[in-house]
Amino acid sequence: MTSLIDVDAAMRDMAEKLKLLCAERNIDKPALVGIHTGGVWVARRLQSLLGWDGPVGELDISFYRDDFTRIGLNPKVKASSLPFETEGRDVVLVDDVIMSGRTIRAAMNELFDFGRPASILLVALMDVGGRDLPIQPDVVGASRRLQSNQRVKLLGPDPLAVELREKTGSS
Repeated sequence: MTSLIDVDAAMRDMAEKLKLLCAERNIDKPALVGIHTGGVWVARRLQSLLGWDGPVGELDISFYRDDFTRIGLNPKVKASSLPFETEGRDVVLVDDVIMSGRTIRAAMNELFDFGRPASILLVALMDVGGRDLPIQPDVVGASRRLQSNQRVKLLGPDPLAVELREKTGSS
């Protein structure tokens, strides 16, 4: 299988952009939080590339989604884990693919239930457009526009690869 993007190059580029953005905003010890599952994989890879210490927080936003009555609840709901204080802390929120913005909205709602961060930087491996909400990543690895019948899926955790999938009429 060939990945839709060069994930390693995108991750290196994201790490460099994130390092520069944090320096520009005087953020020296942000909390890394990944959205389950792919965002956690990307956050861990970023942590390694940046040489940052500390745990990576994990959010499962299943109960915070505004569309679970339409699409159903994820059958593999996991507990969120933020092994650090978020109150007054700079947070780097990481997801694998940003599309409508609804996952990010749900993640921010959940983050605020843990405490009020000083700031949130949004990082996404891929931006595929199609926003329903005015949410934009601060750092993105790659941008691709998809046809209405296409979706992308992050495979991993090691190696990470982005697969293009064709959506059929029944899925």
